[in-house]
Amino acid sequence: MIIDGTDLVLGRLASNVAKKALLGEKIIIVNCENVILTGTKENIIAEYKRFRDMGYVYKGPFMSKFPDRIVRRTIRGMLPHKKSRGRDAFKNIMCFMGTPLKYKHEKIETIEQAKLKQTVIKYISLKVVCNAIGAKI
Repeated sequence: MIIDGTDLVLGRLASNVAKKALLGEKIIIVNCENVILTGTKENIIAEYKRFRDMGYVYKGPFMSKFPDRIVRRTIRGMLPHKKSRGRDAFKNIMCFMGTPLKYKHEKIETIEQAKLKQTVIKYISLKVVCNAIGAKI
């Protein structure tokens, strides 16, 4: 199953993908940089910067600057990744920035439950957050 991440809320996308991965489906998410986070811009960027700067160089927590890795890490948080069932499910999830040529001509789906509702006025793209914490996208 190939999912387009454009205009999907990150938490809702991650929970739906985690459920499907636990059932044994192989899931590919494209356009991860267009995933949306709800909330004010200042609060979201401050929270991601705080988590990124936390810890020590050799001892975690480790957080990536890139959107595809942030989406994958969010999905991992919704899986029992310390158990074999969760590890196997996590191996079936792939995330990409943009759409790779390999998947360009295949059927790309979206998740209706994870779409951004029109009533939400405070949101920010994951690409903007990643640029704010130091990624060159």
